[in-house]
Amino acid sequence: MDEIRRHLPRLMIAAAKSGSGKTMITCGLLHALSSRIRTAAFKCGPDYIDPMFHQTVLGVPSRNLDTFFTDENTTRYLMAEGSAGCGLAIAEGVMGYYDGLGGTRPEGSSYDLSVKTQTPVVLIIDGKGASLSILAQIKGFLDFRPDQQIRAVILNRTSKGVYERLAPLIESELKIRAAGYVPETRTISFPGRYLGLVTPDELTDLKGRIDAFAEELISAIDMPLLEEIAESAPPLIFTAPADLLPLQERQDVRIGVARDEAFCFYYEDNLRLLEKLGAGLVYFSPLHDAKLPEGIHGLYIGGGYPELHAGQLEENAGMRASVYSAVTGGMPCIAECGGYMYLQQEMADEQGTMHQAAGVLEGKAVPKGRLVRFGYQVLTADEPSVLGPAGMQLKAHEFHYYDVTDPGTGFTAQKAAGSSFWPAITVRGSLAAGFPHLYFYANPAAA
Repeated sequence: MDEIRRHLPRLMIAAAKSGSGKTMITCGLLHALSSRIRTAAFKCGPDYIDPMFHQTVLGVPSRNLDTFFTDENTTRYLMAEGSAGCGLAIAEGVMGYYDGLGGTRPEGSSYDLSVKTQTPVVLIIDGKGASLSILAQIKGFLDFRPDQQIRAVILNRTSKGVYERLAPLIESELKIRAAGYVPETRTISFPGRYLGLVTPDELTDLKGRIDAFAEELISAIDMPLLEEIAESAPPLIFTAPADLLPLQERQDVRIGVARDEAFCFYYEDNLRLLEKLGAGLVYFSPLHDAKLPEGIHGLYIGGGYPELHAGQLEENAGMRASVYSAVTGGMPCIAECGGYMYLQQEMADEQGTMHQAAGVLEGKAVPKGRLVRFGYQVLTADEPSVLGPAGMQLKAHEFHYYDVTDPGTGFTAQKAAGSSFWPAITVRGSLAAGFPHLYFYANPAAA
């Protein structure tokens, strides 16, 4: 394949730790910069909710980049493809800058993504309750790995006075740029839930508050400096992934994709890859539509928060019956996490009250009051399935507080950074359903 070189000004907004304000500041910067430059947004890692906030700001989908799922070339290819036609790309980091696989390895970290894509990093430091000690923290991040990509810092929850005293010291002693500060603000806040932030459609006047917050950032952050740093990024060099080429001749199919308030966790690149391979995607709502769309050949039911809508899902008996009839009748179906819960006989809501679900599977989806399984994993197929032959391996990620009373045994999962094994994914005819989330660019044959 011919090598491609693409000029793409780009930045990563990373942080010292989770809860430092990455998503809030990223959204404000996206809004401020996209008013003048067509901007693409990315999220490092397997997060679904942060990209929804990016999409709310830009009005276009945000995409995930994950160095556990994809090799270096494919990661750069996806960054270039997701930025087509844009003059700037901003990637939001995950957790702390160096936090990756198992908490001890770099794969999947913001650091790993920044190095493999040569993306300059602006590091967010939560400065509340500190002053000169902030420099010691920054110095630790600069010294920890010699190939780190940190080029500037922004101090969050810091007053103008403290920032003006520290900025000259940051630049003279640490030899990186001070790009501004963000004071304590009541203009915008993103409350959390057990899977991360609440979703954007649950917040009142989110766009208006982001507008106001972006105006605050313009007066407190050096926007020309951020653009200068983004412009300093070298060209992205990549080739189109060769392993996709044999799949291009697939016959066109129509796949029904469940998408509404209850089922909203999808990797944008999963959907785009299915389209590249010849699928037409037909979106439907298990909450609001009376039945499945006509003329579809398969079903994709993603994750989300179906437990928040269990009563309404139960009330839509027509849709439940339509899904039951299609899947038990042999329609190919994959269901992930929340979709897996929806296919059970019953599903508990947040209060523990049981509701009728689609009834395709025999178990019940119940809350466990704790994180059941979390993190990257490698799946090995114990039997053939709609995803591929026995023995195939798939990379996946799990993050859920619910479990089912009758788990599947079609695949064996192994913790990617550990030695633990457990059964995963119910395989039944042309159905493959379980808690793992798949990323199709890691598994193009499964797509």
